[in-house]
Amino acid sequence: MLSLKGQHISLRALEPSDLEFLYELENNPGVWEISGTTAPYSRHTLQKYLENAHRDIYEVKQLRLTIEGSSSRPLGFIDLFDFDPRHRRAGLGIVILHENDRNKGLGSEAIRLVSDYAFTALDLHQIYAHVLEDNAASIRLFRKLGFEATGMRKDWILAGNSFKNEILFQKIRD
Repeated sequence: MLSLKGQHISLRALEPSDLEFLYELENNPGVWEISGTTAPYSRHTLQKYLENAHRDIYEVKQLRLTIEGSSSRPLGFIDLFDFDPRHRRAGLGIVILHENDRNKGLGSEAIRLVSDYAFTALDLHQIYAHVLEDNAASIRLFRKLGFEATGMRKDWILAGNSFKNEILFQKIRD
């Protein structure tokens, strides 16, 4: 049986109680570079988003799950986006909000769980992720989990006054 519960974390649907955590994350300029955010979100906008988060992945082409620690504290989010059932692929994005929760294997566990879900429940052929070239921790993480670097977008993300390259990682189901 497929489970979204690991040894240290579980993945669950977004709940109305996630509003303050979502507000903190979405309004943290430190993650805007990877999320493409350019302006703060209001609580009202995020509340409306949460009210619609229950919609089916086949309808909205994305699925966002809360990464929850053993103490039921939200740690971050993991997304399947650009879901394409015809070509059986989806993008994967992950963020662990607080620095002190990173580099503890929680991201690895979350990616394993959502990958198993994507390949088993959604019958995907592949998942992919975009990682900035200077994000050494994420590059190590995706490589460790069997993702292969298959391409690079040069000067793809404007950060401050300079452009950064973005690496495409893919994991194709065996």
